[in-house]
Amino acid sequence: MRFTSARPQDARHGGLAQATLEPISSAWIFMTEPVLPSPGNPSSGRRLRAVVFLCLLAVAGGLGWYYLLRVPDAPAPGGFPGGRGVASPWAAPVPVRVVPAIAEDLAVEVKAIGTVAPLNTVVVRSRVDGLLQRVLFQEGERVEAGEVLAEIDPESFRVSLAQAEGALQQNLAQLKNAESELAIYRRLFQQDSIARQQLDAQEALVNQLRGTLMTDRAQVDNAKLQLSYTKITAPIGGRLGLRKVDAGNLIASGDADGIVTITQTQPIAVLFTVPEVQLADIRTAHAAGRLLVVEAWDRNEQKMLAEGVLTTLDNQIDIATGTLRLKAQFDNEDDALFPNQFVNVRLRVRTLEGAITIPVDAVQHGSQGTYVYMISDGKATVRPIRLGPTSNSRITVTEGVLEGDEVVLEGLDRLREGRAVTIVNESNAGTPTSRPAQNPNRGG
Repeated sequence: MRFTSARPQDARHGGLAQATLEPISSAWIFMTEPVLPSPGNPSSGRRLRAVVFLCLLAVAGGLGWYYLLRVPDAPAPGGFPGGRGVASPWAAPVPVRVVPAIAEDLAVEVKAIGTVAPLNTVVVRSRVDGLLQRVLFQEGERVEAGEVLAEIDPESFRVSLAQAEGALQQNLAQLKNAESELAIYRRLFQQDSIARQQLDAQEALVNQLRGTLMTDRAQVDNAKLQLSYTKITAPIGGRLGLRKVDAGNLIASGDADGIVTITQTQPIAVLFTVPEVQLADIRTAHAAGRLLVVEAWDRNEQKMLAEGVLTTLDNQIDIATGTLRLKAQFDNEDDALFPNQFVNVRLRVRTLEGAITIPVDAVQHGSQGTYVYMISDGKATVRPIRLGPTSNSRITVTEGVLEGDEVVLEGLDRLREGRAVTIVNESNAGTPTSRPAQNPNRGG
């Protein structure tokens, strides 16, 4: 059989080729002949333009991928990718800064948030009722215990004292007269001149007057005490608050607000809480009789305000928060701590002598645990480490790093195992200088 092509008969075939099949040498050959668009067929012209547009779009996409999205070739021996003379920033060595691990005495501290509290707070109230005659203090000043703060009009209390003293004198005179008569009755009774009943009555009268005299003396003492209460004194030493009542007002002993408030600020206390997981070390040191140093820092932890000692541990853990309340005492001679002030507390539990420490920022965390980057033959290597306690910006390393080993501190975000690096150190003038990477042979 033989295949032969046939030309289209008319435009109703849509410009498509037709073919006939004929056997030739036991093989089949498919022969077609393209049909050119007919001037009278507009659909074939639109198809041609669409094909041209798609070809142009494909060419533009290929060029865009080549120049914009293509991954650069590996650098040639001369330092240029593919030998085309353009440097690749991704293949260049990563600049890093390294710091050595040092051996030092590290203070193990427990950090907490605390509140300053005065050791004592007293509301000064009057013990008697009366007219507030004078106020003798200035608001905010420091006073000593026993210092007179205000005076109440004492005239009514002086009159009461005079009345009590007058009654005392009257009863004292009656007692003397009754005692002299009792002495006479006793002599007469010995002479059998009077009856026993008359002597007993006189003795009872004397005892009665003696009891009345004791009552009168107590009334005199009470009148003196009430008169002394007209001078209101400071029960403790400390700093005064704002005055709550002015001179000229009638005050009573039951006034809840009182006259003024005194807070003891020298010494002063700081209350703070610690998690129960850190309680064992604190209790052990406190029970051994060691004075645990407590530092109070400002809100931003930029300045240490005062240094004191731990004095008290609460007797139970708060089950809602899992913390224990502690109390530290500070001398506060410069008044750096103020009642109800917010402070950051650092409780120094113990000191590790000769500990290997590195900056906290040099430690990395991954699925395999903690590690640091070190430099070997100009390339970054991963060194697994085991960490100990932390103090401020330093952390102890118990395994993996030795004294003098250099760890990467800056440039960590672009590092990986085997990545080429350039060590950059800052000179004293602040100008970066580079030096060749070293090969550390120490550390575990």
